[in-house]
Amino acid sequence: MKKRNKSIAKRQALVGYMFMLPWILGFLLLTAYPFFYTIYLSFHHVQFTILGWELSFIGVDNFNLAFLRNPLFVPNLISFVIMQATYTPAITVIAFILALLLNRGIKGQSLFRAFFFLPVIVMSGPVMNQLMEAGGLTGVDISEMMLYNMVEQFSPHLAAALEFLFENYSAVLWFTGIPIVLFINGLQKMDSAMLEAAKIDSATGWQILWKITIPVLRPIILVSVILTVVQLAGYTLNPVLPMIQSAIFDTVGGLGLASAFAWVYSMLVLLIIGLAFVLLKGPKDITPQETKRRARAWNER
Repeated sequence: MKKRNKSIAKRQALVGYMFMLPWILGFLLLTAYPFFYTIYLSFHHVQFTILGWELSFIGVDNFNLAFLRNPLFVPNLISFVIMQATYTPAITVIAFILALLLNRGIKGQSLFRAFFFLPVIVMSGPVMNQLMEAGGLTGVDISEMMLYNMVEQFSPHLAAALEFLFENYSAVLWFTGIPIVLFINGLQKMDSAMLEAAKIDSATGWQILWKITIPVLRPIILVSVILTVVQLAGYTLNPVLPMIQSAIFDTVGGLGLASAFAWVYSMLVLLIIGLAFVLLKGPKDITPQETKRRARAWNER
């Protein structure tokens, strides 16, 4: 009987690997190989001659050119970090609020969910470019508002980030489609026993939100943040991507310099993802006993 169970388990595992085989091959050929080959190119000077591509090892000269002799690379990286620090929290918070509203059992909530997810399907990269060129994503001008002027006096960089955020609020809503679906899925799968235990202990809706809902959805918040960071890394308004694309055809650096740009940029994105993981990593679940304890502690304040 044990041998038969092991045979069935091996057969099921083989079937699972067969289903995953196209993705594994695609990942190795289209993602892993280009990624590591880019690292290799970043240490070489690449030229296209009549004999084909010629590579000559130059060490870290491409990185020195990127950081020390290129006046735009570091400022563009800083602008990208500011964009991530502005967009990612705004997208996550807006998506979470919309998911709470769409999960309250209102009439036509399925239709509203479809409306919020529709831009993810329709608005691809070329469509976004056309809308941007036509001014269809232009938002509110906050440069004359008193709050904006106060923030600008405190930090011009933060004020510029806020202005950029409000000018492109349509794009922010575009990025909320998938996080909304993730949050709704998490809200619908919450253990009703935890909510009932909190209500029995006289916990208010605000207390349930901060002490139960958000801690339970912390893993989904982490996934949403990581997804948003990756999406913004390939966003059209990202100042680093056009620089990498133009460096590919540059006669001075070519593919070597562009590979150095891409490698540093990838490490920066991974660093942001790691920071998000450290800040948002928490307990996987909360037991009903822990829920009661938190509700009592909150009521005793």
